[in-house]
Amino acid sequence: MAASVSDSTQRPLQNAMKLVKVAIQLDTGNRHKEAYCEYLRSISYISHALLEDATSKLYLSLHKTLLSVETPNAAALVSETQSREQPTRHRRVLSEGGETDSPFLPPEVFQKLQSMESKDNQKELTPIEEASRLNQKLKANYEARLARLTPGQATQKTSLVSLEKKSMLMCLQRKMEERRLRLQEEANRRFVTCGTMTAEEQEQRVLYASVLEYEQDHEWPKIWKANLKKNPNDPTLVSGLISCLLSYPDHPVMKLLKRLQYRVYNRLYPIVSQCVPLSTAPGHSLPLKPSRSVQSLLLSDSPISPQQQQSPFKSAMTHSLSDSSNLVSTDRENSFEDLEKFLTQLDWDRILKEHLKAIIKDIHNAIDRLLSLCLLSFECLNTASSKDQCVASIEEVFFTPIWCPLLALFRKVYRERELAVESRMRLHRNVSPGDVGVSSKLFPRDPAVLHGSYPYESAVQELKLLCRDYCPQKKLECIVRTLRIICGCAEEYRLLQENYPPPKSAAIGADDLLPILTFVALRSQMPQLVSECAALEEFIHEGYLIGEEGYCLTSMQSTLTYVESLPLGGAPPLTAKPT
Repeated sequence: MAASVSDSTQRPLQNAMKLVKVAIQLDTGNRHKEAYCEYLRSISYISHALLEDATSKLYLSLHKTLLSVETPNAAALVSETQSREQPTRHRRVLSEGGETDSPFLPPEVFQKLQSMESKDNQKELTPIEEASRLNQKLKANYEARLARLTPGQATQKTSLVSLEKKSMLMCLQRKMEERRLRLQEEANRRFVTCGTMTAEEQEQRVLYASVLEYEQDHEWPKIWKANLKKNPNDPTLVSGLISCLLSYPDHPVMKLLKRLQYRVYNRLYPIVSQCVPLSTAPGHSLPLKPSRSVQSLLLSDSPISPQQQQSPFKSAMTHSLSDSSNLVSTDRENSFEDLEKFLTQLDWDRILKEHLKAIIKDIHNAIDRLLSLCLLSFECLNTASSKDQCVASIEEVFFTPIWCPLLALFRKVYRERELAVESRMRLHRNVSPGDVGVSSKLFPRDPAVLHGSYPYESAVQELKLLCRDYCPQKKLECIVRTLRIICGCAEEYRLLQENYPPPKSAAIGADDLLPILTFVALRSQMPQLVSECAALEEFIHEGYLIGEEGYCLTSMQSTLTYVESLPLGGAPPLTAKPT
C-alpha cells in the first residue's frame, strides 16, 4: 500500500522530468521551435498535475469535515423533522373547519426572541462570564502541561490541583453568600415595615437586592450617579441615563420588563390568535360551531370564573343543539339556531371586554412597577420631569413588541364600530370639504391651485403615518401633528381667497376644525382609528389629556363618532357638522 502511494506521488514528477529533458536536448541541438513546444507541453503537464493534487487534497479535507459533523447534523435533522411533524400552537383551526396561520407568534417563540435580542444587545461580559472564559483558558493550559508529564507526575499533579480548586470554590461560595446576605440586610433596612409584609413589599426587597448586587459587579451605574450628583438639573444627563439603563438587558429593570412583557403577551395570544366571528354588517354575525365555543378559546388565566363559564345560557344552548335534530318544526329549529348565534355573540363580546379590561390593568401595573424599580435604582430620577422622561422611555420599550396583538384585541372589541365607520368611509370617500360642512373660505374652489392634489392632502398623509408607530405617546404626537397641519393648510387656503383680508387671529376655531378633520378622516380610509383612539385614551397619562394632546385626541374621537353617524343612503348634507 505504501509502495503504491509513493509510486503515485513520484510518477508525475518523473514524467515531468522526462518532458523537460527532451526539451533541453532539442534546445541544445538548435531545434528551437520544437524545443519551445516541448517546454510548453511540460509546463502544461506540471500545471495539470499540481491542480489534480490540490483538488484531491481539497476533497480529502471536505470528507474529513463532513465526517466530523455527520452525527450532530443527523441529530439536528431528526429534531427538525420531528418539530415539523408535531403540531404547534402557531396553527389555529377555524370554527368552520378550515385551517390557517395565526399572524402572531406563540408565547414561547416570543420569549425566545426576547432572550436572543438580549444576548445581541449585551455590551459587556458579566463577571461570571469573564470567569468562565478564564476558566476555559486555564483548563486548556493545564491539559497541555499535563500531557507533557509522566503518568506518575500527572497523577500527583491532578490531586494537588483538585484540592486547590476545591478550596478555591469553597472560598468563592462563602464570599458570594456573605455578599448576598449583606445586600439583603441593606434592602431590608431600606424597606422597614411595622406589621406583616405584603407580597409587593417582599418583591420590592428582592428586586432592590438584585439591583445592589448588579451595582457591585458593574461600574457604569456608579459613574452615572456621580455625574448626576454634580449636575442634577441637566436634562441631557437624565435622558442619557434612561437610555443607557434600558440598553443593558442584564440589568434588573430590563429583566423585569421582559418578564412583564411576556406575561402580557401570553394573555393576549389565546384571544388574538383565534378566529373570531367577524360581523358582515352591524347587528349581524357569523355562527360559531359548538366545539369552538367561547369558553374553549380561553386559557386558565382568563378573568372569567368557572361559575360564569357554566352559565344557564350556555347549558341551554348545548341542550338546544343536542335536541335540535328531534324538532319537527323547521321554523322552531331556525329560531333555536338564531338564538344560539345571538347568545354566542353576546357571550364572546362580554368576555372580550372583560379580558381587555384585565390586560389594561396589567399593563398599568407593569408600568408602575418598572417606574418604581427605576427610582429605586437611581434616586436622582425621583423628580417630576425625570419621571415623565422615564415613563415615556419605558412605555416605548414595553409597548413596541406587544402593540400589534394589543391593538388586535382592541379591534375585536370595537369591531362593530369599525365596520360602521368603514362603510361610511367607503361610501363618502370622494366627498368635497363643502359636503361635510367646511366653510368655503377654508378650501380652494379652483382645482388648479392644488396642482393635481386635493385639499388637506398633507394632513391625510400625516394621519396615515399613525399606524407605523407602536407607542401610545408617538401615536398621540402624530395626531397632534395632523391637527397642526390642518390649521396651517386652513390659514394658507384662507389667504388664497381674494375676497377675504389676512386674518388678525387664528384662521379657524373649533367649529371649523371638526368638519375639516371629518374630511381628513374620510379621505384617510382608516377605520382602525376607532380602536387606535380607544387604546390611546386608555394608556395616555392624565397630564397629557389636559393640554393640547388631550384636545387633539378628543377632537379625533368626536370626528369618528360623527363619521359613524353619517347616512348610508347618500352623500351627507351640506349643513352637516360634527358636534
